[in-house]
Amino acid sequence: MTEPPRPPGEGNANDPTTPFNPYAASDPTSGSTPPPPPDGYAPPPSYSPPPSSGSGYGTPPPPTSGSGYGTPPPSSGGGYGTPPPAGGYGPPPGGYNQPPQPGYGYGAPAAGQEDKTWIAVAHFGGAAGAFISGGVAGWIAPLVAFLARGPQSPAVRAESVKALNFQILWSIIGLVGWITACILIGWLAVAAAWIVGTIFGVIAGIKAGNNEPYNYPMTVSLIK
Repeated sequence: MTEPPRPPGEGNANDPTTPFNPYAASDPTSGSTPPPPPDGYAPPPSYSPPPSSGSGYGTPPPPTSGSGYGTPPPSSGGGYGTPPPAGGYGPPPGGYNQPPQPGYGYGAPAAGQEDKTWIAVAHFGGAAGAFISGGVAGWIAPLVAFLARGPQSPAVRAESVKALNFQILWSIIGLVGWITACILIGWLAVAAAWIVGTIFGVIAGIKAGNNEPYNYPMTVSLIK
């Protein structure tokens, strides 16, 4: 007599004629591992959290004071310093001083407006006196400036002394020329005193007006 068919999953496992059912129900309380699926397919392994220490990716350790990249230490030597403030030029670097302003001789203070007037009298007045008198009276104007303003102003005194020494010398030459005018050399001396005393007196006056130091050529130091 033929055995009636069994429900799926209730066949005899030892019976070779029983068909294999991979979807047979299993007891969830039994704790047994379900059979592997056909064709050798295996479920993927379960995901486990990464290790907290050891190999693998993790937070990199902070840089030590030895090798590696870090904040470069400040250097007190070379390198670029603090940039200048924006807008305009900053103060000039040290080591470069202002060029000295031209004055009246070495060690003489700068002259004021009144002193410049007396200095002009000494130089231009000497040139005018030499021109008008024929080279014998160029010393009068420098002598007036020397006596009137020289004791109060070192600048006027320095300039009037230079003009006075120059004009005294060429006034003497002109006077000698006038005395010996009867011969040719006398007229040459008069002409030289007249031209030299006038031209160099004007040059000295212009230089003094521009605050440029000037020393007369062909002069002697009679008055110091």
